[in-house]
Amino acid sequence: MGYFLAAALAYALGSSNMAFYIARYKGVDLRGAGTGNLGTSNATILLGWLSGVLVGIHDIGKAILAVWLAKTLLPELPAVGAVAGVACVLGHIFPFYLRFRGGKGFAPYLGMTIALSWKLAIFILILVVVVTLLTDYISLATLATVTVVPIGMGVSTGGILTPLILLVATGVIVFKHRENITRLRRGTEIGLRSAASGKHKIQ
Repeated sequence: MGYFLAAALAYALGSSNMAFYIARYKGVDLRGAGTGNLGTSNATILLGWLSGVLVGIHDIGKAILAVWLAKTLLPELPAVGAVAGVACVLGHIFPFYLRFRGGKGFAPYLGMTIALSWKLAIFILILVVVVTLLTDYISLATLATVTVVPIGMGVSTGGILTPLILLVATGVIVFKHRENITRLRRGTEIGLRSAASGKHKIQ
């Protein structure tokens, strides 16, 4: 019951979608343009850097809050933080009030990692910056992150339960990025430098 309550609360927190709120205020349909999802990357591409930063802070913060609440309220449950973190990521990707069409989960996944292990999160942040700067594609950084985090958690905790739970979110995020993978192969993926130029921005 404790795990269920933690997951339900975290899913509700994860379903909060700042990209949708800002886009609706500006009269923009994020799901009909750009990468077609309600996440930080598409908000940055179509709404500008300020909106992207606000969305990113919100999406990272809600996962940190979800994990912290679960670990604080239910400290006796092993890996409850991982359960809450994954539920928050799934809430972001599949929000019930948006017909289960949300973002692709990278920002809350990063927030979950920060809450579970800040030392691993520092390494991941460096990895994200390096991969993005070298390739110009945040999608590659995302795929690298969700692959490395379960491995890193396994090494740091010496256990298998938390990594196995995290693999649920990893699998869903990789699946949600299948179109990005196709565009990367074709060379048609939108890079951050292109986004920064304002070429794809909707006024």
